[in-house]
Amino acid sequence: MEQGFTLFETPIGLCGLAWGEQGLIGVQLPEAAPGAAWARLRRRYPDAAEAPPPPAVQRAIERIRDLLAGGRDDLADVVLDLDAVAPFNRRVYEVARAIPPGETSTYGQIAKAVGEPGAARAVGRAMGDNPWPIIVPCHRVLGADGKAGGFSANGGVETKAKLLTIERARTSAAPTLFDLDFSVAPPRGR
Repeated sequence: MEQGFTLFETPIGLCGLAWGEQGLIGVQLPEAAPGAAWARLRRRYPDAAEAPPPPAVQRAIERIRDLLAGGRDDLADVVLDLDAVAPFNRRVYEVARAIPPGETSTYGQIAKAVGEPGAARAVGRAMGDNPWPIIVPCHRVLGADGKAGGFSANGGVETKAKLLTIERARTSAAPTLFDLDFSVAPPRGR
Protein backbone atom coordinates (compact mmCIF):
# COMPACT_ATOMS: atom_id res chain seq x y z
CA MET A 1 0.00 0.00 0.00
CA GLU A 2 1.33 3.42 -0.92
CA GLN A 3 0.84 6.54 1.18
CA GLY A 4 -2.55 8.15 0.94
CA PHE A 5 -4.63 10.85 2.56
CA THR A 6 -8.25 11.88 2.82
CA LEU A 7 -10.27 14.72 4.28
CA PHE A 8 -13.49 14.21 6.23
CA GLU A 9 -16.07 16.34 7.99
CA THR A 10 -16.31 16.28 11.79
CA PRO A 11 -18.28 18.28 14.36
CA ILE A 12 -15.30 20.66 14.65
CA GLY A 13 -14.66 21.05 10.91
CA LEU A 14 -12.72 19.41 8.09
CA CYS A 15 -10.05 17.00 9.38
CA GLY A 16 -7.69 14.73 7.50
CA LEU A 17 -5.79 11.48 7.89
CA ALA A 18 -2.66 10.34 6.09
CA TRP A 19 -1.60 6.68 6.05
CA GLY A 20 1.08 4.33 4.86
CA GLU A 21 1.84 0.63 4.97
CA GLN A 22 2.56 0.60 8.74
CA GLY A 23 -0.46 2.66 9.87
CA LEU A 24 -1.45 6.30 10.16
CA ILE A 25 1.35 8.76 9.48
CA GLY A 26 -0.57 11.91 10.36
CA VAL A 27 -3.75 13.64 11.43
CA GLN A 28 -4.80 17.07 10.24
CA LEU A 29 -7.09 19.22 12.39
CA PRO A 30 -9.29 21.89 10.79
CA GLU A 31 -7.71 25.01 9.34
CA ALA A 32 -9.23 28.49 9.19
CA ALA A 33 -9.19 28.96 5.40
CA PRO A 34 -10.98 26.72 2.89
CA GLY A 35 -8.52 24.38 1.21
CA ALA A 36 -5.84 24.93 3.88
CA ALA A 37 -6.20 21.47 5.45
CA TRP A 38 -5.75 19.84 2.03
CA ALA A 39 -2.73 22.04 1.27
CA ARG A 40 -1.10 21.29 4.63
CA LEU A 41 -1.54 17.52 4.15
CA ARG A 42 0.06 17.80 0.69
CA ARG A 43 3.03 19.72 2.15
CA ARG A 44 3.49 17.39 5.14
CA TYR A 45 3.12 14.19 3.10
CA PRO A 46 4.27 14.93 -0.47
CA ASP A 47 4.40 11.20 -1.34
CA ALA A 48 0.76 10.67 -0.31
CA ALA A 49 -1.98 10.70 -2.91
CA GLU A 50 -5.52 11.72 -2.12
CA ALA A 51 -7.45 8.45 -2.10
CA PRO A 52 -10.46 6.68 -0.61
CA PRO A 53 -9.48 5.40 2.83
CA PRO A 54 -8.83 1.69 3.30
CA PRO A 55 -11.14 -0.08 5.80
CA ALA A 56 -8.92 0.43 8.90
CA VAL A 57 -8.59 4.15 8.12
CA GLN A 58 -12.34 4.45 7.49
CA ARG A 59 -12.98 2.91 10.94
CA ALA A 60 -10.56 5.44 12.48
CA ILE A 61 -12.46 8.26 10.74
CA GLU A 62 -15.77 7.04 12.16
CA ARG A 63 -14.29 6.76 15.63
CA ILE A 64 -12.74 10.25 15.45
CA ARG A 65 -16.09 11.69 14.36
CA ASP A 66 -17.76 9.96 17.29
CA LEU A 67 -15.18 11.26 19.77
CA LEU A 68 -15.52 14.81 18.41
CA ALA A 69 -19.29 14.51 18.82
CA GLY A 70 -18.85 13.80 22.54
CA GLY A 71 -18.17 10.05 22.47
CA ARG A 72 -15.74 8.40 24.86
CA ASP A 73 -13.51 6.34 22.52
CA ASP A 74 -9.85 6.66 23.52
CA LEU A 75 -8.59 5.62 20.03
CA ALA A 76 -5.70 3.87 21.81
CA ASP A 77 -5.72 0.91 19.44
CA VAL A 78 -5.58 2.92 16.20
CA VAL A 79 -2.35 1.79 14.50
CA LEU A 80 0.27 4.51 14.04
CA ASP A 81 3.44 4.33 11.96
CA LEU A 82 6.07 5.26 14.55
CA ASP A 83 9.12 4.56 12.36
CA ALA A 84 10.17 8.20 12.04
CA VAL A 85 9.47 9.10 15.69
CA ALA A 86 12.35 9.62 18.15
CA PRO A 87 12.47 7.15 21.07
CA PHE A 88 11.70 9.83 23.70
CA ASN A 89 8.67 11.03 21.74
CA ARG A 90 7.46 7.43 21.35
CA ARG A 91 7.47 7.00 25.12
CA VAL A 92 5.69 10.32 25.60
CA TYR A 93 3.03 9.43 23.01
CA GLU A 94 2.49 6.03 24.61
CA VAL A 95 1.79 7.64 27.99
CA ALA A 96 -0.40 10.35 26.44
CA ARG A 97 -2.47 7.74 24.58
CA ALA A 98 -3.36 6.20 27.95
CA ILE A 99 -5.12 9.40 29.11
CA PRO A 100 -8.85 8.65 28.75
CA PRO A 101 -11.27 11.13 27.17
CA GLY A 102 -12.42 13.62 29.77
CA GLU A 103 -9.24 13.25 31.82
CA THR A 104 -6.07 15.34 31.77
CA SER A 105 -2.44 15.01 32.78
CA THR A 106 0.43 17.47 33.00
CA TYR A 107 3.69 17.77 31.12
CA GLY A 108 5.49 17.04 34.40
CA GLN A 109 3.43 13.93 35.15
CA ILE A 110 4.20 12.54 31.71
CA ALA A 111 7.91 13.34 32.18
CA LYS A 112 7.87 11.31 35.41
CA ALA A 113 5.96 8.48 33.73
CA VAL A 114 8.63 8.15 31.02
CA GLY A 115 11.40 8.15 33.64
CA GLU A 116 12.60 11.72 32.97
CA PRO A 117 11.16 13.73 35.90
CA GLY A 118 12.90 16.98 34.91
CA ALA A 119 11.85 16.84 31.26
CA ALA A 120 8.49 18.64 31.29
CA ARG A 121 9.66 21.06 28.58
CA ALA A 122 10.89 18.18 26.43
CA VAL A 123 7.44 16.61 26.82
CA GLY A 124 5.94 19.91 25.66
CA ARG A 125 8.19 19.86 22.58
CA ALA A 126 7.19 16.26 21.86
CA MET A 127 3.53 17.27 22.10
CA GLY A 128 4.21 20.17 19.72
CA ASP A 129 5.76 17.70 17.25
CA ASN A 130 2.85 15.24 17.57
CA PRO A 131 1.76 14.24 14.04
CA TRP A 132 -1.43 12.56 15.36
CA PRO A 133 -3.45 15.11 17.37
CA ILE A 134 -6.70 13.60 18.69
CA ILE A 135 -5.28 10.04 18.41
CA VAL A 136 -2.27 10.99 20.53
CA PRO A 137 -4.36 13.32 22.70
CA CYS A 138 -1.93 16.18 23.27
CA HIS A 139 -4.95 18.37 24.03
CA ARG A 140 -5.33 16.40 27.30
CA VAL A 141 -1.89 17.52 28.53
CA LEU A 142 -1.82 20.70 30.62
CA GLY A 143 0.69 22.81 32.50
CA ALA A 144 1.31 22.11 36.18
CA ASP A 145 -0.89 25.06 37.11
CA GLY A 146 -3.85 23.67 35.17
CA LYS A 147 -3.35 26.18 32.37
CA ALA A 148 -3.54 25.02 28.79
CA GLY A 149 0.14 25.31 27.96
CA GLY A 150 0.54 25.32 24.19
CA PHE A 151 -1.24 23.76 21.26
CA SER A 152 0.25 23.81 17.78
CA ALA A 153 -2.93 23.20 15.76
CA ASN A 154 -4.84 26.01 14.08
CA GLY A 155 -6.59 28.05 16.74
CA GLY A 156 -3.94 27.25 19.38
CA VAL A 157 -5.11 26.97 22.97
CA GLU A 158 -8.65 27.95 21.94
CA THR A 159 -8.85 24.74 19.90
CA LYS A 160 -7.37 22.81 22.83
CA ALA A 161 -10.05 24.23 25.14
CA LYS A 162 -12.74 23.34 22.60
CA LEU A 163 -11.57 19.72 22.46
CA LEU A 164 -11.47 19.50 26.26
CA THR A 165 -14.97 20.98 26.45
CA ILE A 166 -16.29 18.40 23.97
CA GLU A 167 -14.82 15.70 26.22
CA ARG A 168 -16.20 17.40 29.35
CA ALA A 169 -12.70 17.33 30.83
CA ARG A 170 -12.03 18.75 34.26
CA THR A 171 -9.13 21.19 34.04
CA SER A 172 -9.35 22.48 37.61
CA ALA A 173 -10.88 21.61 40.98
CA ALA A 174 -13.71 24.11 40.45
CA PRO A 175 -17.12 22.49 39.88
CA THR A 176 -18.61 22.66 36.41
CA LEU A 177 -22.20 22.46 35.19
CA PHE A 178 -21.60 18.74 34.65
CA ASP A 179 -21.02 18.35 38.40
CA LEU A 180 -24.33 19.87 39.45
CA ASP A 181 -27.33 17.65 40.11
CA PHE A 182 -30.36 19.29 38.53
CA SER A 183 -32.60 16.29 39.18
CA VAL A 184 -33.49 17.49 42.67
CA ALA A 185 -35.07 20.87 43.02
CA PRO A 186 -34.09 22.89 46.08
CA PRO A 187 -36.84 23.24 48.73
CA ARG A 188 -38.95 26.33 48.38
CA GLY A 189 -39.11 28.51 51.44
CA ARG A 190 -41.75 30.94 52.58
